[in-house]
Amino acid sequence: MTEQQFNKLPDQNGYFGKYGGRFVPDTLMEPLIQLEKNYYSLKGDENFQRDLLHFQKTFIGRPTPLYFAENLSRKVGGAKIYFKREDLAHTGAHKINNAIGQILLAKYMGKKRIVAETGAGQHGVATAAASSVLVLDCLVYMGEKDMERQQPNVERMRLMGAEVQAVESGSRTLKDAVSEAMRDWVTNIDDTYYLLGSSLGPHPYPLIVRDFQKVIGIEARKQIMEVETQMPAEVIACLGGGSNAIGIFYGFMEDDVKLIGIEAGGSDISPGQHAARFSGGRIGIFQGMKTFVLQDQEGQIELTSSISAGLDYAGVGPEHANLLDKGRANYLYVNNVDAMEALKILCKEEGIIPALESAHAIAYVLKKAKEYDRSQSLIVNLSGRGDKDVSIIQDWKFKK
Repeated sequence: MTEQQFNKLPDQNGYFGKYGGRFVPDTLMEPLIQLEKNYYSLKGDENFQRDLLHFQKTFIGRPTPLYFAENLSRKVGGAKIYFKREDLAHTGAHKINNAIGQILLAKYMGKKRIVAETGAGQHGVATAAASSVLVLDCLVYMGEKDMERQQPNVERMRLMGAEVQAVESGSRTLKDAVSEAMRDWVTNIDDTYYLLGSSLGPHPYPLIVRDFQKVIGIEARKQIMEVETQMPAEVIACLGGGSNAIGIFYGFMEDDVKLIGIEAGGSDISPGQHAARFSGGRIGIFQGMKTFVLQDQEGQIELTSSISAGLDYAGVGPEHANLLDKGRANYLYVNNVDAMEALKILCKEEGIIPALESAHAIAYVLKKAKEYDRSQSLIVNLSGRGDKDVSIIQDWKFKK
């Protein structure tokens, strides 16, 4: 497969190579087919694209800047380190790109109500904000465990008029919130739109989410060529479900640039202690898609663990599985300790508090930059800001 072919996937059946598809009960098959038809119709609609561009510019605040981290680059040595500042987008993360796009889609489809899931809370906040500005009712499902560690985001959602429903089943984290949101959608299919927050799930969601996030990579590619004479050596992003990573990867897919995704290594790579699907998982069917999944020998989904709620998920988007399979991207992991140390270094050197999710990618870059010289550059997708993680950071410092 040539690099030019990657951006043409998925195929007509929703597959990225051998990953993806639509593994759902019969009750969901028709709604997904209708969503696919509506999306392809509106994708080329002039009015829809005009409205999307309007909200990207005036509500989200695009384009977000590409920032040269001069102090950090000097401290680390080696390559120049750039950050794509998605933390400066409205609501504080890349999630708003997809939320605005899908809720605008729901509005054009005549839906009155939005249901969504959230882990770290940023997708929930973005969904609440977009639902508010586009005047739709909003219900967000969130694992009870995630609500406890992301309380500021819970309050932000409620302030913007969203109802937040605690999910008490299973691991009480993102995978359980996804299941509850999908059950709600099936029950209220006529007036409800299910807004999936990452590039995963049954087709056409991985495609839709990527298309609304690819603006990150398109902007970043243009911006780096305005300040450097050559492409970056590597483009790096943290990897939960995979939306911020696929968003920035998209812009560089056809270039001679290494694409690196960083998963959550947790405390160690043993069952229940991490969320590194490509290092500790295997191929399986999970929440409507074929992909890499953390599972035991009997195929039961394993518990996951990470200091970062947004990376704490047992599956990964199928497009990433295909990129690994075809050798176009590489996926590594960073543990809790290194992620927290990277966060502290960035705060001190650049005055930027990154989300704990993004800190995993930063930890990788702090080590990798030394392998290059000053003529080369690395781009990290700073996918979110760390306001939401201050209490976790404080607890971590106290424990230490």
